[in-house]
Amino acid sequence: MAQEVRKKLDDPRITVSETSAAGLRLLDSIVGYDKVIIIDAIQTKKGQAGQIYRMKPEDFSFAKHLSSPHQINLVTALELGKTLHLVMPQEITIFAVEARDVSNFGERCTPQVERVIPEVVKMVLEELVG
Repeated sequence: MAQEVRKKLDDPRITVSETSAAGLRLLDSIVGYDKVIIIDAIQTKKGQAGQIYRMKPEDFSFAKHLSSPHQINLVTALELGKTLHLVMPQEITIFAVEARDVSNFGERCTPQVERVIPEVVKMVLEELVG
């Protein structure tokens, strides 16, 4: 989806990057930016594949405290960045697309996810100008 967003942007102030980083590695990717938009897959108990969620890090606050230091999630990484006085984004928005399976990776999206890519791209672009 990041490639589709990149195709529609012509603003040197905006960086579009694609990463599979999570936790602390993701923190390295967002330090120094004012605003960050993350597009990712999510799997919930009752969601339908292709369903789009617009979220903030606070929406994941229930998963802050983990039993292992190897399980650092986004919320924990953001808190660590603040604790270390890193230049953290003032605004983080997450567009999560419901997937049937988030543990197996493939070259292509499932048809349900593929269908919503234009809508997610539109939402991201609106978020950037809003």
